[in-house]
Amino acid sequence: MADVKQFKLPDVGEGLTEADIVSWKVKPGDSVTVNQVIVEIETAKSLVELPSPFEGVVTDLLVSEGQSVDVGTPIIAVDVSGETDAGGPGPHGAVTAGVQDETAAREPGIEGSPAPKIERQAVLVGYGVKLGTTTRRPRKGKGKAGGGSGAGLHPAEPVGPPAASGNGASGRTGTAERPLAKPPVRKLAKDLGVDLAALTGSGPEGTITREDVQAAAAGPVADVPAAMSVPMVPAGGEERIPIRGVRKHTALAVSSSAFTAPHVTEFLQIDMTETMSAVRRLRELPEFEGWRPSPLLLVAKALMLAVARHPMINSSWDEQAQEIVVKHYVNLGIAAATDRGLLVPNIKNAHTLSLPGLARALSELATTAREGKTQPAGLARGTITITNVGVFGVDTGTPILTPGESAILALGQVKQAPWVHEGELAVRQVTTLALSFDHRIVDGDLGSAVLRDIGAMLTDPIRMIAWG
Repeated sequence: MADVKQFKLPDVGEGLTEADIVSWKVKPGDSVTVNQVIVEIETAKSLVELPSPFEGVVTDLLVSEGQSVDVGTPIIAVDVSGETDAGGPGPHGAVTAGVQDETAAREPGIEGSPAPKIERQAVLVGYGVKLGTTTRRPRKGKGKAGGGSGAGLHPAEPVGPPAASGNGASGRTGTAERPLAKPPVRKLAKDLGVDLAALTGSGPEGTITREDVQAAAAGPVADVPAAMSVPMVPAGGEERIPIRGVRKHTALAVSSSAFTAPHVTEFLQIDMTETMSAVRRLRELPEFEGWRPSPLLLVAKALMLAVARHPMINSSWDEQAQEIVVKHYVNLGIAAATDRGLLVPNIKNAHTLSLPGLARALSELATTAREGKTQPAGLARGTITITNVGVFGVDTGTPILTPGESAILALGQVKQAPWVHEGELAVRQVTTLALSFDHRIVDGDLGSAVLRDIGAMLTDPIRMIAWG
């Protein structure tokens, strides 16, 4: 007899409320083992691979790739009736069967077991699922009385007309039947302008499938009521892109920062000729082999030395405690443009690194971000940030603070320009720096002093040795 269990989307330990299903690593009919990676999800901050808590055979993928789901939503069903004997070790030394049956009752990510009577909490390997941290959104149209609450239903289950109950609590007898379709199919139909009520499902018990919706969208829509039809978008019209993942997180973060911390931005144009020469010399040293130093390396070093000279620039505002928190360490954030959007991973304790160590850390940070492998921990607890807008061919910008930080430095493009050098006009390598800071913490004189010090070190890199 089949024993099917559902695995719910867990909170992967960063206060997650929802995630996007990026790609499934398994399909219905596949056998899975405990801790085998079954799906890749995209949270607001990073890509995360989730392992299976079960051993068995996949019976259904309850959420399609590209769909956004709330924490606690069932995403996959696994038939565990063929698991190893109770209490026995499964693959990779993991305990399966009896342990899974026991833990499923108290694990928010696992469904299909009786109510818990055991105090010890099971944890999906690698991720701490928090009990009581999430709640399912109530279904629209459901009453609070009796069996009409819908509390026993799950978002992935097809919902038909409720049967009349003895207590008369359903309140829906005689109403039109709701088409049988899973939430991802309903969302697809909504996006494509397809009326589910007008379709005949080809799935089990008449369930409407993705294929049914796609066929209806591609074919004639004469049978769809005029009020339900969606006008065709002419060529050169509009495109709608769902706001998800990193883009959604970035929008919330910059909006919160821009309208919480009063920003001030100051600009300084400097002669970078000596710094560019120093970068070329560093590339020839064996200590930097494989890491290819860039101007960003010396900019980062100059910023950290400026922080050491002016600690208040590396702080945060604690509104609840009504305190300014000065960080006597530097977790250096580097804004990175990736295929997934803007990320700001940071180098932990960057102030303790040697120059070759900092070059290596910058290179590894950039590679990890480009490959989409930056983990939540790599994005948390930054203290001050650099954004290199010069790589996009622009002179400077007015950067928005990373939430929780008091300053961000923008580096513009380094280009040849006329400059007065030693009393004579010459062609030099010039750039523009921009420093945005939180005016609640940083006054104009402090912000100016920090920017001036950074400029002085990049104009004459020997100052980095003197001030370091």
